[in-house]
Amino acid sequence: MRDNTAAVQDGFGRAFWTIKTKVIIDMKPRAEKNKVKDTMFSNRQLQALILPLVVEQVLAITVGMVDTMMISYAGEAAISGVSLVDMINTVIINIFAAVAAGGSVVISQYIGKKKKEQACTCADQLIMITSLISVGIVAVTLLCRRPLLSVLFGSIEADVMENALVYLIISAYSYPFLAVFNSCAAVMRAIGNSRLPMYVSAGMNVMNGIGNAILIFGFSMGVAGAAWSTFASRAMAAVVMFAILTSHKYAVYLTPKRIFTWDGSLVKKILYIAVPSGVENGIFQFGRVVVVSIISAFGTVQIAANAVANNLDSMGCIAGQAMNLAMITVVGQCIGAGDNEQAVSYVKKLLKITYLLTWGVNIVLLSTLPWILNIYTLSEEARRLAMILIVIHNGFAMLLWPLSFTLSHALRAAGDVKYTMVVAVFSMCAFRIFFSVILGVYLGWGAIGVWAAMVMDWIFRVTLFVTRFVRGKWKGKSVV
Repeated sequence: MRDNTAAVQDGFGRAFWTIKTKVIIDMKPRAEKNKVKDTMFSNRQLQALILPLVVEQVLAITVGMVDTMMISYAGEAAISGVSLVDMINTVIINIFAAVAAGGSVVISQYIGKKKKEQACTCADQLIMITSLISVGIVAVTLLCRRPLLSVLFGSIEADVMENALVYLIISAYSYPFLAVFNSCAAVMRAIGNSRLPMYVSAGMNVMNGIGNAILIFGFSMGVAGAAWSTFASRAMAAVVMFAILTSHKYAVYLTPKRIFTWDGSLVKKILYIAVPSGVENGIFQFGRVVVVSIISAFGTVQIAANAVANNLDSMGCIAGQAMNLAMITVVGQCIGAGDNEQAVSYVKKLLKITYLLTWGVNIVLLSTLPWILNIYTLSEEARRLAMILIVIHNGFAMLLWPLSFTLSHALRAAGDVKYTMVVAVFSMCAFRIFFSVILGVYLGWGAIGVWAAMVMDWIFRVTLFVTRFVRGKWKGKSVV
């Protein structure tokens, strides 16, 4: 079975790369073209890094779509409750991702400097930090669950609140497992091995989908079935990844007895990247929760339409989400090696590939959107609104998303985290939240006004991040 799977992946990979052969030749780093010095990443190495990341994003989003479809059969109150909690979960997931990214940046830069021992110790410290943070978040979430939902989403309908409470409580139990999985996956990606996390993630998502089918349809557990299925799949993925990294089979590995020993200098390096990134991602996602709370005041139809639109919009950003992770590995290792020239070259190259894939995916998605929406169990009004929201998001994503988000990950990988944090936080507050209120509430545009404010946020980010990159002020920010 493994050989057949590998053959299919290799065949897909060759086809994937052949389509872009001419483009990628033109994108080759200057150092490779002139043969002045060896490049850090060949096209084959980039393919081996990027392709599994894209596949992993496709699997995660596809299974997420299946989850939403399954839950939709339990009614609009169920899907609305789950969608509201998912906004909170996304905030928490992004906190874990920010800490994991901090560790990944530091590990990548140590690898670039060829300091293996420090990279391994950094991996141990990363697991410790994320574990402690996750336990604290679980405690706060369980203690404040009802006030949290009330404060964030206001006076929502009683059946939506009950579904949200059930989903939030069970989801909270899975946070430590998710934190460990994300950290272990970040360690593997930092060394350029994105295939293994892809396999484990695929198994997690498939297990989640099967569990949903059994518990939602077989045992009629509704929202609780979806939540317990998520818990089981995350626990499995965390245990598998942890076991693999403690086997010492890879260049960077975990040593269990060192995980809970404190190394202040490494913790400081990780948090130097993680704290600004965590603040940025946390406030960004919290801002999204605030925005959804605005939409929740527009009624169940708009909440359901927004939930489905968010679900499908993710498909349009698959390439960007995958390239965000690739940027950390590639740029981090270049900066660690002290090679700013190659860092610039690879950023441009990866951005071009991101745009190529983003356009391809969104053209297909928008062309088939009417048929895709037929799969969801929605009222005609919610279906029509969902279509409008998806067209707004994915249409503008083809122009703005890579420069708004993928480029910022390149800056973070170089250590320029404070600038990206300030820009992102200001943009979220000044554009996405403020103008959501103006357009959505005061002008009466509803959810459409909220999504128009999102596009304004993207434009502002692009302007500042591109300016920062071109001026080169991100150079010299290495943390190791």
